[in-house]
Amino acid sequence: MKLRNIFRDQHSILQTHEDERGIISDIFYKSKIEHSALIESKPNVIRGNHYHKETTQHMVMTQGSLEYWYKPFDSKEDAKSIILVKGDYITTPPFEIHALKIGPEGNQFIVFSEGIRGGLDYEKDTYRVPSIIK
Repeated sequence: MKLRNIFRDQHSILQTHEDERGIISDIFYKSKIEHSALIESKPNVIRGNHYHKETTQHMVMTQGSLEYWYKPFDSKEDAKSIILVKGDYITTPPFEIHALKIGPEGNQFIVFSEGIRGGLDYEKDTYRVPSIIK
């Protein structure tokens, strides 16, 4: 899991430009994104509880919040969690179990995938597990 905020973090290759009209924040630069999806979630639902063997996913929060739960596939440790809010950008590598507990106001996020998870192949790289949320 790798976390940053597209509005607050400064990276050498990803740029943020702000002027009197507003803000333009880079999300990717020279990345191989093979699929993207806009996901809207109702309040207090659970998503995820799975991992991918071949796909890296990048998620950008556009509205609301969620608890992001994660742990390595082969770990016997309890999952860890962090709170994501608007502008947060999280990367989920292959073999990381992840689950999302949506906040009380619902949310919206965009997922960008490097790998086979998308379109007609959406379920081909999804391996479901029992809930990791405590």
